[in-house]
Amino acid sequence: MKTKPKHPNTHKEIVVIHPNKMVIQEKVSEKLGPNEVRISVKAIGVNYADIAVKMGVYAAAKKYPITPGYEFSGEVIEIGTKVKNAKVSDAIFGLTRFGAYSTEIIVNENHVWPKPKNWSFEEAAGFQVTFLTAYYGLVDRAHLKSKEKVLIHSAAGGVGTVAIQIAKIMGATVVGVVGKSHKISTVKKLGADEIIDKSTEDLWSKAEEYSHDGYDVILDPNGPSTLKQSYQHLTKGGRLLIYGFHSMLPQHNQKINCWKWLQIIYQYLYMTRINPVFNPFSAVSENKGIIGFNLIFLFERKELLKQAIDDFTTWLKSGKIKPPVIYKTYSFEQVAEAHKDIQSGETVGKLILVVERK
Repeated sequence: MKTKPKHPNTHKEIVVIHPNKMVIQEKVSEKLGPNEVRISVKAIGVNYADIAVKMGVYAAAKKYPITPGYEFSGEVIEIGTKVKNAKVSDAIFGLTRFGAYSTEIIVNENHVWPKPKNWSFEEAAGFQVTFLTAYYGLVDRAHLKSKEKVLIHSAAGGVGTVAIQIAKIMGATVVGVVGKSHKISTVKKLGADEIIDKSTEDLWSKAEEYSHDGYDVILDPNGPSTLKQSYQHLTKGGRLLIYGFHSMLPQHNQKINCWKWLQIIYQYLYMTRINPVFNPFSAVSENKGIIGFNLIFLFERKELLKQAIDDFTTWLKSGKIKPPVIYKTYSFEQVAEAHKDIQSGETVGKLILVVERK
């Protein structure tokens, strides 16, 4: 039976007008489709990919205006006529292909799941993107095996903190890389076997010390600053997982301008034309693999999403997966501050926007 809408006729969205300008706009609420649910959003996960969307360098989101955001938690306030897996008042967490920076959102029922009972809305909102990115990379793309050695760059970040846990569940040996000393304790608590602090140690000499023969899997979201060395430190049969290019994007709340665009273009040309990360002949002779992946392409893979959530549920019940580390929460209106902090490189874990009801 179709429920009566319990939502306002309008809601608020954070909209990117151009790379250096975000505004909060009032939007008219759209009509619900038969397989969709309407969510009153309570919390929103902030990810570095949101910065890429804002800057216009995300291949799947190059048109302005655009509302960023992939993950959220909240309460179901309306369901479509054919929805079977959700009901009004359900506490859920979910995914969307952009648009999560909103006080209300409509998504397909296949993209929402029951919120873990012992988790807050903030914790639930900050888990899907990092979990699914780490899961997709390690389980589906790299086929990580027990006793393999894994090097995880940005180990104290959102994806890194989850990747450590998944790698340990799968029986791997984990070396985590952090950029600041204050991040070491977090990575250690999550189970990393060894930790490299780039601020006080030479990254690659320590990496060689911890694994003389190289690494079976390396997760690298950095881009030009580490990709070439990551590839060179793979063992025979090793797999380099690339899921970002953070070092190419503006840091410390830099505004993107003509000079920054020239830097990005140069780094792109250097990495792909002038001094490529690898060549196909050496990849074959050395038996190494480079795997690039993007969470966006998971949205239509219903079977993999279901398997990931099933595994998550099993690990959650057994206590093998911990709630995300929340670095800081911000009000909906403080989104610019959240973006500034995530670009700073100082944060540990997740940043969350909280929707306050008035």
